[in-house]
Amino acid sequence: MNTRINARIDISKQAMLPAIASTVAATATLVSTLAFAPIAQAATLRITLDSLSPTNGTALTPTWFGFHDGSFDLYNRGEAATLGLERLAEDGTIDDINAEFLANGGGTVQGALFGPTAPPILPGESTSILIDVDASAVSSRYFSYAAMLLPSNDFFIANGNPLAFRIFDDAGRFLGADFTVTGQQVLDSGTEVNDELFETTAFLGQSVPNTGTTEGGTVQLAGGFIPGGRILSEPRFANADFTAPGYQVARFRVELVNDPAASVPEPGVVVALLAVGGLMLGYRQQQQA
Repeated sequence: MNTRINARIDISKQAMLPAIASTVAATATLVSTLAFAPIAQAATLRITLDSLSPTNGTALTPTWFGFHDGSFDLYNRGEAATLGLERLAEDGTIDDINAEFLANGGGTVQGALFGPTAPPILPGESTSILIDVDASAVSSRYFSYAAMLLPSNDFFIANGNPLAFRIFDDAGRFLGADFTVTGQQVLDSGTEVNDELFETTAFLGQSVPNTGTTEGGTVQLAGGFIPGGRILSEPRFANADFTAPGYQVARFRVELVNDPAASVPEPGVVVALLAVGGLMLGYRQQQQA
């Protein structure tokens, strides 16, 4: 799957980008509007996510990404998760992450990567998106990402260091990124008890968002699924033990597109914000219907 959007979100247009509250098992929704602000030094980037999980391993919700000036901090280990991170880690929704990103003021481009055949990104799948950013803008220098790990109560992957992935240097020269997320880097948001109950675990059987038991903890490295519990005992997730040696979750790449056919638009460019709500909760029922 290779999707193209020309994305430049003018912070002054925040009111034009409402979060989308999707229903259970809804498909992805694209909200777009127009802004008339020139890109001073336009660069077309391809963001690619490769699922490295084995067959019958873990999946990922549609994955949020954003470009910023290095100030947007998704989480800190040992501290409570923000509302946006809680919603993403428990239900796979990014509406509140979108809002937090805009409120931070350090970034102008954000979006999401969706699976090629369904909203979740399943083991072995690959997906990518093309976007246009301003290479000279401070707000384009760093890349961040976040996604819920499926199935789980509140496990996720994300970069806690907002300066981890620099995409452009001070002069606007492209640096790019290419990194792998391993099972040892999976995190627990500390917001929902990891009971693995059928009715409270996303991608297992949960059908209503925000239904788990509140934990009130802090963000920590995930300790893994319950040995012999509902998840690892389910044949569909027989290889989902991400604590196993050598387990890899995903590879991310941010590349500069040099194809001259990928032309840069005129100063009036499309603004795109991808928002997902409640996509994963009823997916099991949808698959079996």
